[in-house]
Amino acid sequence: MKTKRGFTVLELIVCIVFVAIFVVLFFIQKVNIDAMNRDQQRKIAINAMFYSLEEGFYEQNGYYPETIFEDNLTTMDPNLFTDPMGINIGDEGSSYRYEPANCNEGECKEYTLRAIMEKEDTYIRSSRR
Repeated sequence: MKTKRGFTVLELIVCIVFVAIFVVLFFIQKVNIDAMNRDQQRKIAINAMFYSLEEGFYEQNGYYPETIFEDNLTTMDPNLFTDPMGINIGDEGSSYRYEPANCNEGECKEYTLRAIMEKEDTYIRSSRR
């Protein structure tokens, strides 16, 4: 008597379905982890801007600037002005916002920094003083 070796069509289909389900779950998780990493990068950048404004700019000048950019916040890495999608703060579509308040001739008394997140609520830091 001759025995057959190998898998039946049904067994192959079941294996392919399981593999397909695992591949889909893997890519869904990868997309979520990538979004969480970008959100973490946004928090790091906003915190760097916050501490640079509070402990660098304000300490030297006694006020906050009307706009922020590499030349007036020299105490932080200039790459942090660019969000994870490659858009600079102040440009249309950037996930970073600097909102000065109570300004007079370029000197502001307060501000709000915002980062629009993908997986969390908007991250906000406001002036201490």
